[in-house]
Parts: sequence; structure tokens; C-alpha cells
Amino acid sequence: MPELPEVETVRKTLELLVIGKKIKEVSVFWPKMIKHPEETIEFIHGLQGQEIFEMRRRGKFLIFYMNEVSLVSHLRMEGKYGVYESSEPIEKHTHVIFHFTDGTELRYRDVRKFGTMHLFKKGEELLHRPLIGLGAEPFDREFTVSYLQKKLKRTERIVKAALLDQTVMVGLGNIYVDEALFRAGIHPDRKAKSLTKNEVTILHKCIIETLKEAVEMGGSTIRSYVNSQGQMGMFQQNLYVYSRKDEDCRKCGTPIEKKVSAGRGTHYCPRCQKA
Repeated sequence: MPELPEVETVRKTLELLVIGKKIKEVSVFWPKMIKHPEETIEFIHGLQGQEIFEMRRRGKFLIFYMNEVSLVSHLRMEGKYGVYESSEPIEKHTHVIFHFTDGTELRYRDVRKFGTMHLFKKGEELLHRPLIGLGAEPFDREFTVSYLQKKLKRTERIVKAALLDQTVMVGLGNIYVDEALFRAGIHPDRKAKSLTKNEVTILHKCIIETLKEAVEMGGSTIRSYVNSQGQMGMFQQNLYVYSRKDEDCRKCGTPIEKKVSAGRGTHYCPRCQKA
């Protein structure tokens, strides 16, 4: 599933491709993808005549801001956006098409059909699910060492599970939790509340640094992720532990191990991240 760096990369590329475009009509071929409003026809009518003014991101969600409405989109496992000329053939697994007045189209493809779209009146998108209740953004001022320590001290869960919780902080998924914990030298099965102030300070720094580096490199191409211009992310070349089971640790040479933590496949170095 795309995490913060991948979604941010999609946001930035879409910003270059769709800002200023006006929607003439919308085609929905998989209605189950539309979660709000309940009637697909309302979704379609609500978007007709709307011009895209701004692209934002909240956690792993994309937000298209228009004249009167906001479209909240989650890519889930394999969702992809692309801009095409209307004359170009429609690829398989294309489930939603936004037809623009200039003859181009924004097409949403999703092999697994797990992606979701919510349409709200502009200004109401943060007051309802799926955005309400989300935690702090890692790059915002709200995400301080004190904020992170307070969240971790309040839970009985292991630190891996706490960091995956989007109500604690947004944007982190399996890849970047593993990477941040490795950089911080913290075992993923440590009780979150057991971390010292110094460990939380280091973890806070490593989370931000890991995500910033990943954003700069366009995210990580694991399986099928590409951005909205069809370009692959390159951060996977800098991964320390994720997807490197049995390979030598880049710091100490110990083979990377993999186990299940918080219900997810978890990669770590048993020497650099002692339990």
C-alpha cells in the first residue's frame, strides 16, 4: 500500500497535470469504489462543472479541492492515476474517468478494486470519515517529540503497532515503520510505553528523516507502485531492512531477519535492534 512518500509524490505529479482543469463529466465503472455520497449519480452530478484548484494530502489520502466540493481519494494497494487524451485506448482495470473540458481525462486504475473515493461539500471533508480522527502529520509542527512520547506512553501495544496506527500519526505503513525503527535502533516488539525520552527523541528524528529522504526520491517501488506520470520511486535502493531478509545488515553485517509483529511482516537487524 502506498505510504506518505508515495502519496505525496502522486500529489505533486497530479498537481502538475490537473490543476486548472474543469470536469465535464464523470464515468464510474465500479460503483462500490464510491463511498460517499451513497448514490453514485450524486457523486457524478456533484463533480460536473467543477474546476480543480488545489491538490493536498492528509496522511495516505489525496484531496482534490474544487469550486464547491472536495474529493478524498485513497489508493489502497494498487490504485493509480494517469492523465490521457480522450482518444487513447482505455486500459483494463480503469474504474473511474474524469472527463475534462479540454479533451483530456484523469483515469483511475485499480487492479484489486480496493481504492475508495469520498465526495464532500468543500470544507466538510475533515469533519467526516475517513479523515476525521487522524493523527498528526510527520512534517507538521504538531508532531513534536512531546506529542509522540505522550501517544506512546498511553498504549500497551508494541511500538510497531503504535506507529502503524493512523490515529497516532499519519502516513507511516509497514515499509517506513521498519526503516525508522532500524535507524533509531529500536526493536519492533518493544513495548511503546517502555521507550525512554531519549529513545523517543531519536525515533522522532528518524521518522522525519526517513520520510523526507523517501519523498525526495519519489517513494519506494515495491511491487507495482508508480507515480502519476508512470515513474518509479527510487528509495527502495536505500532500504536498510525492509524486504532484505537474510541479506547482510548495511551497518553491522548481521543477516536481516523477518518475523510477524502487529500482524505484519517485519524486518529488523537482531544486533542493531536488540529486544
